Amino acid sequence: MKSIIMAAVATAAMLAAPAAAQDAALKTAVQADYDANLGALFDWFHRNPELSGQEVQTSARIARELTALGYDVTTGVGGTGVVAVLENGAGPTVMIRADMDGLPLEERSGLANASTARQVDADGVEKPVMHACGHDVHVTALVGTARQLAARRENWSGTLVLIAQPAEERIFGARAMVQDGLYSRFPKPDYALAFHVSADTPTGRIEAPLGITSSSSDSVDIAVRGVGTHGAYPHMGVDPVLVASQIVVSLQSLRSRETNPLEGAVVTVGAIHGGIKHNIIPEQVDLQLTVRADSPEVREQLLDGIDRISRNTALALGVPEDRLPVVVRSSTETTPATINDRETAQRVRDLFAAAFGPDVLLDAPRAGMGAEDFAYFVTPESGVKGVYFSIGGTPADQVETAAGHHSPLFKISPEPAVTLGVEASVVAAEGLMPRTAAD
Repeated sequence: MKSIIMAAVATAAMLAAPAAAQDAALKTAVQADYDANLGALFDWFHRNPELSGQEVQTSARIARELTALGYDVTTGVGGTGVVAVLENGAGPTVMIRADMDGLPLEERSGLANASTARQVDADGVEKPVMHACGHDVHVTALVGTARQLAARRENWSGTLVLIAQPAEERIFGARAMVQDGLYSRFPKPDYALAFHVSADTPTGRIEAPLGITSSSSDSVDIAVRGVGTHGAYPHMGVDPVLVASQIVVSLQSLRSRETNPLEGAVVTVGAIHGGIKHNIIPEQVDLQLTVRADSPEVREQLLDGIDRISRNTALALGVPEDRLPVVVRSSTETTPATINDRETAQRVRDLFAAAFGPDVLLDAPRAGMGAEDFAYFVTPESGVKGVYFSIGGTPADQVETAAGHHSPLFKISPEPAVTLGVEASVVAAEGLMPRTAAD
């Protein structure tokens, strides 16, 4: 408690300072908080990761931290989600989100605080767990942001909503929170903010795109059925291994021949399971796909194409009508693309440039078609204006050799990532909830 009070005092001291000194004072306060509190908090989160939808200890720790700072905290939203509200007069409502789940990987980062956690997953299988995507940075920065904004109330006016979201890795947590009344039980935001630490971005740099930040994602399962028989008598059956193989190859024509080459689109078959013995033609082969797109139109084109190719390939290879492939789109592992509101993103970029200098902004081309369910908080129907940005997590001289996200070797530099994440979140929130002279 003493360390928390000292950090709050350091923050409060800046409130009487001239405006030109505000950013330097914020940096000093955040660094003091990291030294006193956030460093140890990050270490705890890193050592105790939990799988998607099972973030029981993580959410409880976040709830305790935010309650101690005076926030009105509600737990169990959309499963293990946490919502914390701080009202501070009239003005806009800004929501800041951090995701909190880990991944089923055994950490081999070589770090002294490497996770040794294990947890029984939703499939009933015990698995190793690690923070291989930086969500430990996100929740640590959320607590740091909460502390700074609570101490800096003279700088902003409005309502602050902080959320710790479950199950981003399986892209159902955001939707679950919305369906559980996030925007009806709690103040609905005018603006929503989130950041992701990036292993392939140098520490000290921020990426804040004016448009799309991540692609849509859909998990699709295809049960390719055939007629089993002896491997030496293939003519007496219908080989689903052959049918599945042809489907896998033909699916790539969706990207190469049916989609505008200037549009983002990916169809990846990530798993094939079928057969039990060399000389037995099985009755079924199962395919697992991930489908990515940058627009709703291309997304539907790909998904419809998967249905068409699966059915017609099977027919062409003699699969009986009553044994045609069964294509199932996941109702949980699905999300639209995340697209920043252009005007708000520009406003936030200007705030970052003013606070940290224009060189802080990095405009790099997208490296791939990763997905992010933050999209559910900022759908066009919601009217919420969203900005999703990235914070560098690897020293510049190590970026080229850094392990990628979702690797058992993944690691980032927590101190510069957490501190800049807090500073950027505070700067953006205060800029979107300015205190005017009339206040």
